[in-house]
Amino acid sequence: MYNLFKPEQPAGLMDFVRAAKSCITEITPAELKAKLDAREDLLLVDVREAAEFEHGHIADAHLVPRGIIEAAADTSYPKHYPPLSGARDRQVVVCCATSGRSAMAAAVLQMMGYKKVINLAGGMARWEAEGMPQVREAEY
Repeated sequence: MYNLFKPEQPAGLMDFVRAAKSCITEITPAELKAKLDAREDLLLVDVREAAEFEHGHIADAHLVPRGIIEAAADTSYPKHYPPLSGARDRQVVVCCATSGRSAMAAAVLQMMGYKKVINLAGGMARWEAEGMPQVREAEY
């Protein structure tokens, strides 16, 4: 994924998203809902920022912003996040707003040795557009 480095031809965000999506697996909102309804053993990781998460997220999702995914997943890092760092052999489903950040997170987790990483295609925008349930935090 990071073989895009060419100083004479800088890469843009969508170059990174395309590179990530070329090496990951995606799942539709309906497929994810079926897995959740069947109570499959999976860890759902939302890589958006806290304010985005508060406006609506999938029930039981763990908030691990994209900016700290590597640290949270690395058991050798003192402040790792045990639910994620201990899930290398579990099914891990990642999501974000539109599936770009989560695609990059999925690719990085695979590079870190996670074996069963899946990205939510279309992210929370598609999840919401397809009428899937969300949890909304209280806003004051």
